Amino acid sequence: MLLQKLRAILRHHAYKVYTRPFELNIVGLRSSSTVPNRFDDEIHVFYKVNTLRWNYHIFKATTDPGTFWLRNPMQAQGTAILAQGQYENAYRMGLHQGKYLALVELKAVTIIRDYNRDAVLDFYNGKKTKGLFGINIHRANRTGNTKTVDKNSAGCQVFENAKDYEFFMQLCTKHKNLYGNSFTYTLIDFRAVKRENLRRMALGAGAASLMVLAHLAFRSNEKIKRFQTQLKESIQHLFKS
Repeated sequence: MLLQKLRAILRHHAYKVYTRPFELNIVGLRSSSTVPNRFDDEIHVFYKVNTLRWNYHIFKATTDPGTFWLRNPMQAQGTAILAQGQYENAYRMGLHQGKYLALVELKAVTIIRDYNRDAVLDFYNGKKTKGLFGINIHRANRTGNTKTVDKNSAGCQVFENAKDYEFFMQLCTKHKNLYGNSFTYTLIDFRAVKRENLRRMALGAGAASLMVLAHLAFRSNEKIKRFQTQLKESIQHLFKS
């Protein structure tokens, strides 16, 4: 995705775009696929190098929980799935599970819980909840590419490739040194966008149908009036004869 298009999407949702040099814009793009356990999403990172130039990086990732946690949720209500939104200053650099450096949740985020445990991602059957849930941004395996999500995400945003993640953390360190230990994460969910577009289409179709019906009713009413006028004139002519 071109940076220009991504920025247009962010503007459409009235999300902030940071423009100071090396101040990170971190954007997760959740694909339209509902198949779990795949690294089929992306994390896009872009920032200004100077007043004219942007740097733009795309990393393979997952924004969804793995199959293991969908089947074995930590909470009885189901496994957490981060909801679309911009979470301003909600993250800081810290230790993920006390093990290694990551972006860890600092402020409340919004989640949807998948509670039916069928290992199929479900975005309809749970209500949204806001709070602190430990939805961190971290890597999967320590080295190389990780083939499947499995236990690596119980709702976290997880990088597929260890080298990509290492580079990402270098960018985060530069951001921290310049602007402090505070990061904004934005998630664009193309499933949610698709549902929103379908709703708009349905509303548009409904409005169009009402306009057509109103037009037909108007024309029909006009025909009835003309028929009544013609009938009245015919009767008057008959009596005159």
